[in-house]
Amino acid sequence: MSRPARFAPWTGALAALLLIAGRAQAETNPRVRVTTNLGEFVIEVQPERAPLTVANFLRYVREGQYNQTLIHRVITNFVIQGGGHAAADYKLKPTHEPVFNESGNGLQNKRGAVGVARAEGPHSGNCQFYIDLADNPDLDPLPTRWGYAVFGRVIEGMDVLDRISVVATGAVGPFKSDAPLKAVVIEKAEILDASAQVSTEKQSLSSPSTPVQSPR
Repeated sequence: MSRPARFAPWTGALAALLLIAGRAQAETNPRVRVTTNLGEFVIEVQPERAPLTVANFLRYVREGQYNQTLIHRVITNFVIQGGGHAAADYKLKPTHEPVFNESGNGLQNKRGAVGVARAEGPHSGNCQFYIDLADNPDLDPLPTRWGYAVFGRVIEGMDVLDRISVVATGAVGPFKSDAPLKAVVIEKAEILDASAQVSTEKQSLSSPSTPVQSPR
């Protein structure tokens, strides 16, 4: 019997243990259901990879920040973005302080990934989030520049996002382009399990800052 064959049972057992551990970790990850006027989708966040970003996002969910907000940016085969503008008047909602950019966490901007929208400054993200409609490696970090921090993924309802991705867009209110001509509204966002009570001790509750406009 060759050496590889002799060690194959141990290798198989180790692989099985790693698979079980991975599934157990996934089962404990917080999940957030986002209900829009075009359907629902569920986001699984990954606090082991993006602890500050996840804590920031879940704090906004608990506070009701995303309820009755717009998905204000839709670009087919790129991203949808929302969570910062009130659906009633299109005004930006107040936010907490920006969150540190965790784009170097190993999570990539692939189809279904959820990340923090930000302005030009690398640490300017706060409440607005985006969802990748396609693989977007240009949003990932490089040794010479910061990327856009992925903190979760869509695990249910990608078909809803695909429907949103093809709505008619243009200039609407304060948005110069890429805004749905017929409002796409986030009606509510809610945490689905108790394990989502991620600590926000490192998060300051200081005065609000200006929300971001774009993931690019």
